[in-house]
Amino acid sequence: MGRPAVPTGLANRRISAGPRRIQKGRTVRPFALLPLLAVLTLPLVACQEEEAQLPPAPVALTQSALSYFCQMNISEHGGPKGQVHLNGFPAPLFFAQVRDLVAYLKGPEREADITAVYVSDMGIAPSWAAPGIDNWILADEAFFVIESNVAGGMGAPEIVPFARAEDAEEFAARYGGTVTSLAQMPAETALGPVDLDQALETPS
Repeated sequence: MGRPAVPTGLANRRISAGPRRIQKGRTVRPFALLPLLAVLTLPLVACQEEEAQLPPAPVALTQSALSYFCQMNISEHGGPKGQVHLNGFPAPLFFAQVRDLVAYLKGPEREADITAVYVSDMGIAPSWAAPGIDNWILADEAFFVIESNVAGGMGAPEIVPFARAEDAEEFAARYGGTVTSLAQMPAETALGPVDLDQALETPS
């Protein structure tokens, strides 16, 4: 028997397996677009991951804010303040004295993972009695004056934070103490016993 005749017009056409899209004489397979889609979605994913890693913003200090340890009204006490943000907590923990905040950070107890820590920048504070309500800086980036002879809001020797190293050094030259970072600060600076006989002064 002879071979079946190929219908006219089909002899020169190529038969493709699977779906195809024809545009201006070109064949584009859907799977060929996958690398392009992956490239386009990478910046979006990276942006979302970066936003997830950003620390929560600091919260302005209000007249009703209470200190975490003593539950006293913070606005009634002078000196630098601090706030600690915890994962899963809607509001930060406020501290009437930075020494208390450092004691919380260096201590063993923790309610949840810490997401951000802020302290007052005393370099731009209106005064020691009024340290400001929104001049917060990240504690990890601050310069701290320790072992000075100044009293904090709760009467204990204070750990005084600054955004600029120059401001911290000027404070230490006037009131004593040394300049350090939060990471290098010894735990006993905040957790050690307080000398009740030590003469402390309150900066203006």
